[in-house]
Amino acid sequence: MENLKNKTIGSFVAEDFRTAAVFSKYKIDFCCKGNRTVTEVCEKQNIDAATLLENVLQVVQSENNGNVDFNSWPLDLLVDYIEKKHHRYVEEKTNILLPFLDKLCKVHGGNHPELFKINELFIGCAGELAQHMKKEELMLFPFVKRMVKIKESDGVLNQPSFGTVSNPIAMMMNEHDNEGERFRAIAELTNNYTPPADACTTYKVTFAMLKEFEEDLHKHIHLENNILFPKAVVLEKDFVEVQ
Repeated sequence: MENLKNKTIGSFVAEDFRTAAVFSKYKIDFCCKGNRTVTEVCEKQNIDAATLLENVLQVVQSENNGNVDFNSWPLDLLVDYIEKKHHRYVEEKTNILLPFLDKLCKVHGGNHPELFKINELFIGCAGELAQHMKKEELMLFPFVKRMVKIKESDGVLNQPSFGTVSNPIAMMMNEHDNEGERFRAIAELTNNYTPPADACTTYKVTFAMLKEFEEDLHKHIHLENNILFPKAVVLEKDFVEVQ
């Protein structure tokens, strides 16, 4: 048990995504801040480490029931999955949520002025994520896939224009942190996505969609921060060592 206290939150979730539910229960950020150890998190948030680890191990040792082991996937497959599953999700849902939030501000903003701030935050999120995903799709993801292909053929990897894969990864992780903070603010302003007593159907649907959007974003960032990015760095080092 003691050695597990020095294991990072992100590595637990990378090995078994079901543990994300445990960390979420304790309000522990497993995606943007997944590089912290159990000890660090527990000390900062005043959580009993032994109890937390006991809950985590109960999940890990329980029957899998079809849990997807993303940690074992080839990197090119993981890149395709993230782009087709999570990037498309963001694109589709932002196109729905933006007009819904605008409507709520117009109809309910008088009684619920917090809606204007929620709308402002989500507009910022939609714009930043659109640019973020485009950078991944045009720069980082193609390079990762190229590394995989060259590795399979024992070819030579030419140095990219951005120097090393760690450079765009650092940028992407910083942007992940920004969106994590933005959604923490949205969650607080919405009382954890709880509609007020006078909420209409659109109000309730919008809050439910925002909650789902945040949950998907957590999975999205987790796959990148805790699995794709560290493995891409290791893969690039393999080429450096060969050269």
